[in-house]
Amino acid sequence: MRRILVIAALGALVGAAALYYALRPARDGAATGHGLRFVSLAWQEETLAENRAIVAEWNAAHPGTPVEYVQATWNSVHDYLITAFETGDVPDVFHYESSVIVDFAARGFLTDLAPMIDPEMKADIMDVAWASVTRPDGQVSGVPFLMESLIGLYNEDLLREAGVQPPTFARPWTWSDMRAAAIRLTADTTGDGTVDRWGAAIGLRNSGNIVMNLSIGFGGSFFRKEGGRYVVRVGPEERELLSTLYDMIYRDRSTAPSGVGQSGPGMIPGFFAGKYAMLVGIGAWSRQQLVVNAPPRFHWGLIPPLKARTQNAGTSAQTLSIPKSSKHPAEAMEFIRFILNRRNMARLALADWMLPARKSCLALPEFNSAAGGWDVTTASSVFLSTGPWLGAPGYVEWKSRVANPVLQEFFSNRLGLDEAAERIEEESNVVLSRYQ
Repeated sequence: MRRILVIAALGALVGAAALYYALRPARDGAATGHGLRFVSLAWQEETLAENRAIVAEWNAAHPGTPVEYVQATWNSVHDYLITAFETGDVPDVFHYESSVIVDFAARGFLTDLAPMIDPEMKADIMDVAWASVTRPDGQVSGVPFLMESLIGLYNEDLLREAGVQPPTFARPWTWSDMRAAAIRLTADTTGDGTVDRWGAAIGLRNSGNIVMNLSIGFGGSFFRKEGGRYVVRVGPEERELLSTLYDMIYRDRSTAPSGVGQSGPGMIPGFFAGKYAMLVGIGAWSRQQLVVNAPPRFHWGLIPPLKARTQNAGTSAQTLSIPKSSKHPAEAMEFIRFILNRRNMARLALADWMLPARKSCLALPEFNSAAGGWDVTTASSVFLSTGPWLGAPGYVEWKSRVANPVLQEFFSNRLGLDEAAERIEEESNVVLSRYQ
């Protein structure tokens, strides 16, 4: 067993090194002199084009400080960055997400951007976005620019046929309303005794993020501070959310059990095919898939945030950060100001179908149009919140080693709620103890 673990560890190190050298550019062109290296995680076609266009505009206007655009992927960037931090051969600016960079900052890898943020940027970016990247001592780990929010989608024709009145922003559904609608929409349309249309579907593979973000509306948070240390507790509020999701699958039998093994985006083809009348708790960026790939005459609408105790839900921000080892932090920050000015942030957000962090962008007509559901998505930004887990040392490891696997067992009906809660608390505190 020990030999297997050693081999696995060596394999991980080799893999990380391979990723690092694959993304490490040659020392020529933009990488010499005062050139900057920018690692981007853009992946949708429109967003790739906008990122490259903005970099080209910067380079045309700043020939003495050219930026080299380096394309990375969400799957590889963490290993690449850790290797870069440890060797000191870092990009000058990199794209990532708030929940991870706060941990990087705690480990001393990042430049504190607080003294470098100008008043206009500070005032225009939403407070909830700044909260996601600000440490307790006031250090700012990155500049937030895209805000992730959870939405729901419904098949307009199926709701109309079932006589279900869809929610509106002014008249939102509670979780009970949504469950009742899901029961009503679940059907055996062929008469063979088997359900072939589920009222709802929820992508619960690697469900740590969705559970954490939805728990806020129930008054939960999982993470607490006790005696100055982070601990995880599964109290009545957290249990209410978990039991609600479980009951929709196994008691109501109105929510597709296949969602336990799928992501929300992976269920979009089934949504198009009429297999699911609603998709619940999916990222707002998924609207792009509907606009581009929906079949002809497919009519859909947005479900505003569901109400439990509140309609609040957690959010994470996509960010731009500067490593502490960068030799050109002032120039890197100037590039961040450029790529995240009002005009360019709006371009990036529209291309990625996500909310811009700037309030002035949210006020633009294109973010308040009914086309593509932008009006409901933007209006729902008032419910975005941050959870107490942001900044918790070890959160990233906790999510991958505890939350995702234990919740997978629970939603697969292999653990009861009491056992799942006990395991989450015990295993979480073992992981967190190593960081505190």
